[in-house]
Amino acid sequence: MEPDAAAGRTPCWKGARGEWYVVVQVALMGLLFFGPRTTAALAAWPFPFPRAGTLLGCLLMAFGGALFAAGLLRLGRALTPLPYPKEGAGLMQTGPYRLVRHPMYGGGLLFALGWALHLQGWLTLGYAAALFALLEAKSRREERWLEKKFPEYAAYRRRVRKFIPFIY
Repeated sequence: MEPDAAAGRTPCWKGARGEWYVVVQVALMGLLFFGPRTTAALAAWPFPFPRAGTLLGCLLMAFGGALFAAGLLRLGRALTPLPYPKEGAGLMQTGPYRLVRHPMYGGGLLFALGWALHLQGWLTLGYAAALFALLEAKSRREERWLEKKFPEYAAYRRRVRKFIPFIY
């Protein structure tokens, strides 16, 4: 059942607007930042990767944070954590949205990968991979709703990358 069906709004506990994506996303982010980093059974990061990993991780966190913040600021009042489009919001295609369709997801993923590389935690890297899988699924659902709401979304989707400018 789609949200805003003729019978009225579906309760949030049924997840008709993508609420469960947000619940799982928050849990994965909690693991990413506060969960165990590695275990004794996993090998240490091989030389020379520790130094390179720290440097690359910091660069990815900076770029990811900037992309996330740009998407956040550009959305303004249209911002919602749910994948279902906010009522009255238009299709955003300017600012960071001309580079990627989901700058906050992409920025968050780059930050998560950078965090894992900086900490050199195998489990943290796994949490970042799980977050990627979740945001990939969440964005696919969001894009189906966006295509229904905005006829021009299909052309925008063909023209603009999904998460990472010029790459993916």
